[in-house]
Amino acid sequence: MKIEQIYTGCLAQGAYYIESKGEVAIIDPLREINSYLKKAKQDDAKIKYIFETHFHADFVSGHVTLSKKTDAPIIYGPTAKTAFDSLIAYDGQKFKLGDITIIALHTPGHTQESTTYLLKDSNGKDHAIFSGDTLFLGDVGRPDLAQKAADVTQDQLASMLFKSLRTKIMPLADEVIVYPAHGAGSACGKNLSKETIGTIGEQKRINYALREDMTEAEFIKEVTDGLLPPPQYFPLNVQLNKEGYEDFDDVLKRGAQEFDVEEFEQQAKHSEAIILDVRNQTNFAIGHIPGSIFIGIDGGFAPWVGALIGDIKQPILLVTPSGREQETITRLSRVGFDNTVGILKGGFVSWKESGKEIDNVHSISAKEFKNNLTDSSPVFDVRKPGEYSSEHIPHAKNTSLDFINEHLNDFPENGNFYIHCAGGYRSMIAASILKRRGIHNLIDIKGGFGAIKQSGIVISDYVCPSTL
Repeated sequence: MKIEQIYTGCLAQGAYYIESKGEVAIIDPLREINSYLKKAKQDDAKIKYIFETHFHADFVSGHVTLSKKTDAPIIYGPTAKTAFDSLIAYDGQKFKLGDITIIALHTPGHTQESTTYLLKDSNGKDHAIFSGDTLFLGDVGRPDLAQKAADVTQDQLASMLFKSLRTKIMPLADEVIVYPAHGAGSACGKNLSKETIGTIGEQKRINYALREDMTEAEFIKEVTDGLLPPPQYFPLNVQLNKEGYEDFDDVLKRGAQEFDVEEFEQQAKHSEAIILDVRNQTNFAIGHIPGSIFIGIDGGFAPWVGALIGDIKQPILLVTPSGREQETITRLSRVGFDNTVGILKGGFVSWKESGKEIDNVHSISAKEFKNNLTDSSPVFDVRKPGEYSSEHIPHAKNTSLDFINEHLNDFPENGNFYIHCAGGYRSMIAASILKRRGIHNLIDIKGGFGAIKQSGIVISDYVCPSTL
């Protein structure tokens, strides 16, 4: 028996490859499927099953394409309804894979069809669970994402989750391995661990949601407290996962079309496409195409695209570092953004050498910021509310990047103002969005809050979020 976790950091997502006696099961595959096909070929094995733990909201799964390539059935848990052929398992249904067995345990709560897959080894002993978004390490799945589609409240879903955990998960032996669908950085939970593999016993000790003495009312309160609104692209990804999507190879071929500077400029002028610059934030600050949006490929790229661009049908023109064109299109497609129009041939260098107009972002060091800072200096902190409440510059205003478009009227029209995040990545995204909206009187602080603290500026400590 072989179990391999295939973890994708930019999505904080774990897919799983399970092989036994020449038969393979894939759980929650990514959209680009060639790695699974390659692994099966190397193992001289056949992909027999494709298991989905639920309808994913934060990424587009590879189940549809993988099934077409392998003829393996797509398996969902009870209540799931799809526009494509799928096998809807009943609670407790067994699937034989080589000399091991995988059992579908219906665990509604994150969504109504959410299902945990229990793997029994060749001796029939419980070995591991693939818990999807039902159980994370240190947390559980948020119960608010499926309420509109399922016509239930988040409290009702939380109640389902409470029962699922206590009737299906917690009775399992302490040594049973937990393989979750996500780790730290995912918006599918509140406080996920950086670890990606754990055990039932460990989670009983450290996971707040698995406390033995916890009442259902306490669980509902704790699991729903402090939930931020989900990114607007989430329901669009759910729809793709339910109804199907375009083949990734076709998306890649179309998106990789190259435009010279003149063609690129005409595309930007005469189409509804936005220019997305994915270079490093320092390079973007020094020079970029006016009106372009920065979301760097080396940060939390795909989730930020989904959260800030929102509409997966939005046409996109790309400015990328050399050699990373295909990677950028791939990572956009993972969150359903398939409408890449093309790429600037030669990157930003070709634009600059053509003599076209360029823009920049005024950035200063934390030391210079300290020397210029007064009690009346407008400072905008674009970190998340939890980061801000932990510690911040005393008179800074929290305008979280997630909801920057809702804060546009907060920024002063006259006089300069400062913006910062934790390390410089998010504030540069914010700067690009503000400048695209015609707000140019901003000054970005290099290195963000980390550099600000090191500069010796006085910091305010914890503030209760309810007072913000």
